[in-house]
Amino acid sequence: MNRSFSALLAAVCLAAAATPVTAFAESSFRAPPPPLVLSPDLTGPWVMKLDTSRRTPRVSLPAPRGFRHAALPGDTRAERPRAAQQKSKSPPPMDPAFLPTVVDYRGGQAPGTVIIDTPARYLYLVESGGKARRYGVGVGRPGFEWAGTHTVTRKAEWPDWRPPAEMRQRQPGLPAFMPGGPSNPLGARAMYLGSTLYRIHGSNQPWSIGRAVSSGCIRMRNEDAIDLYARVQVGTKVIVQ
Repeated sequence: MNRSFSALLAAVCLAAAATPVTAFAESSFRAPPPPLVLSPDLTGPWVMKLDTSRRTPRVSLPAPRGFRHAALPGDTRAERPRAAQQKSKSPPPMDPAFLPTVVDYRGGQAPGTVIIDTPARYLYLVESGGKARRYGVGVGRPGFEWAGTHTVTRKAEWPDWRPPAEMRQRQPGLPAFMPGGPSNPLGARAMYLGSTLYRIHGSNQPWSIGRAVSSGCIRMRNEDAIDLYARVQVGTKVIVQ
């Protein structure tokens, strides 16, 4: 019996000792798993289908009614001011042919005489030595031309203006009286002719020089009227032809 028990115990011990050796052998000599191989073509169709970036969708909200986009420094989206629908028309420039100059004179009038050539739109101040000082002028429009010989009966600087009743009937918007000044149609100087309503005077409309636009008066540029005013005296003979 003791012999049988000893044999059984020896068998159990032998089995216990052999078990870890077998497990160790199996774990040490087991074939390793195949290596992980990446595809060399990372641009394959299945890769390109992947969305690697998460993009936040942009939402445009409508601007509230009654408000406009506020301009920030450097913001080119701001609303720009609209151009004027119509540009104000500037008056045409004066023809330089009507600027003052000195010309030859072969007429028979004495120095100091003023001659106005209505068709040519020129005023001549006869000087000595066969010369005359020439100025461009504006004359009466069709129906308001006139001719004759008068003398300068009065001179005035920055004259007042009292439009005659006939003129105010034709132009109801005219005032009965306008004090002298830059906005006065008589301009900087006036030389009154005889007992008529006509005068040689300056103008705040220099573009009208060389044109037939007045109601019969002879108009000049303000600077030319000032120059002529200093050269003529009361009693100067004026011929309008």
